[in-house]
Amino acid sequence: MAIWFQGFSVDELNRHGKNTMSEFLGIQFTEIGDDFLTATMPVNERTKQPLGILHGGANVVLAETVASTAANAVIDLSQFYCVGLEINANHLRSVAEGFVTATTSPIHIGRTTQVWQINIFNEAGKKTCTSRMTAAVITR
Repeated sequence: MAIWFQGFSVDELNRHGKNTMSEFLGIQFTEIGDDFLTATMPVNERTKQPLGILHGGANVVLAETVASTAANAVIDLSQFYCVGLEINANHLRSVAEGFVTATTSPIHIGRTTQVWQINIFNEAGKKTCTSRMTAAVITR
């Protein structure tokens, strides 16, 4: 059974990111599972740091994008909205080219806070970053 408040599509998620940092960095949602969301991001001139590898901050943007989207998808947006309260990231392996893929799933979905786990993988399927985001649930 899916955790999402209402149905939505990958196309809707990607349209929602138009004219935002997500679009600028090339973040694209790719999969909606019963209890997870997945998005990709290219490793290119917009996401690399001067040493030629993926910038840690780009990992965090990807992680917060996928987790914040998931946090807002499990609530009634006519009554509430979610914003990031805290995020951390451990960068485990560098990435110099290709794409990275982030998958988020809930650790806790509460009335006033949510906690989401985000794992990021390279194209070979090796974990490159692990992150956790806490979202505040705010009444409209």
